[in-house]
Amino acid sequence: MKKQAKKAREDVDVLCCCEYVNRHGERSHVAACCCDCEDLDDACDRFLKREPQKPESLSQLSAVVTDRIRVPWLWGGARKVDLSVIPPLILLPVLLHIAALHFLIGMVVLTGLPGLVLWYYYFTHHKKGRTLFFLSLALFSLGYMYYLFITEVFPRGDVNLVQLVVVTVGVILTLGALVHTKREPGIVRPNQETVHSTVTYYSPLAETDPVLNGGRQNVTMTVTNRAGLMEQTGVELKESSRKNWCPVCRVVQPPRAGHCRICGVCVLRLDHHCVWINNCVGQANHRSFLLTLILFLLTSLYGISLVLQSVCPKQFLLTALLYCPGVYDQYSTALCFTCAWYCSIVTGGLLHLLLVQVINISHNITEREARIALRNKTARSAYWGLVVDTGVYSHGFHSNWAEFMTMGDKVNLPSPAPTDLV
Repeated sequence: MKKQAKKAREDVDVLCCCEYVNRHGERSHVAACCCDCEDLDDACDRFLKREPQKPESLSQLSAVVTDRIRVPWLWGGARKVDLSVIPPLILLPVLLHIAALHFLIGMVVLTGLPGLVLWYYYFTHHKKGRTLFFLSLALFSLGYMYYLFITEVFPRGDVNLVQLVVVTVGVILTLGALVHTKREPGIVRPNQETVHSTVTYYSPLAETDPVLNGGRQNVTMTVTNRAGLMEQTGVELKESSRKNWCPVCRVVQPPRAGHCRICGVCVLRLDHHCVWINNCVGQANHRSFLLTLILFLLTSLYGISLVLQSVCPKQFLLTALLYCPGVYDQYSTALCFTCAWYCSIVTGGLLHLLLVQVINISHNITEREARIALRNKTARSAYWGLVVDTGVYSHGFHSNWAEFMTMGDKVNLPSPAPTDLV
């Protein structure tokens, strides 16, 4: 029996680059993405017969399509592709090229595009779901703007090699800071003193998914696990009544930690969940998040100034975006001007985010704490809510920034045990 189970696990783990294990635990191939789709056949049949669709048919069809859209991968079989990555790759170039046809069309597109992004943000934020749409839009915007800078602006001869190198270094540093920010934000871990043992179970072949955990299920046995179900239930009820106990993660939250409903984890000194990096901003990555904003803004502002100097050489930089005669006479200059406007809109939004971050750090308050304090009316706000001060953690401007610059070194501290909770 052990040899058969071991052989079955090895058969599942060994997948070629085009194979994968689907959501039903069955081995499949990317070439069979259009085969044996009963949900699609049933939906099309009902549509042709003008019959009403089943309430669950569209959700099942969406789950099938999402599960079957995969790309070949060298390790672990074909990887699933998130559908939210695709729209920015198509919509952004199409809309920018359409906006370059005429200035009236450009006004409509550049006004509607931010509105569409904001609508999708509130739609996904309301459902508390994770999406790669905003991260894909941010990365593709940065890459596409750099591509147009090389292919459209640099050949015009108005940008020298040194300026091109500066923009290139800025893009590389921004991506490097973003990769560092995408690392763990400082997740609250259970106290290791309460852990008794960790047991690994192998589930049957039909229920495994090697993409998740190699067909394994890790179960951590704690002191409360050994005490029995009734005692564990009593402990959970007792802990749930305490203010800093998270019933979802079943951990004790240190001061200023918070639970993210989107990521489903508790994060040390949680500031907010940033959709642009598809990750939480906490104690471990808050500094790199601020650095990413600064590098992006500096690179973007410098790139916009170079583009405007190239397409509007007779105008001042501060007025070139508002008045640039003859810029739509040539399609290439119109495209560069439209991209400069798009970058200006994105830069304006990130400048506001950077301003809020700097103000909050100066007052030693997180975005999450500011929202809670404003909702409970326990904080003083000024300048249309930009400045929020609770007076709880602030120790002065210099001390607040010193604490912020050194807080990333303290993320490895163990979380307190439930028995030490007061």
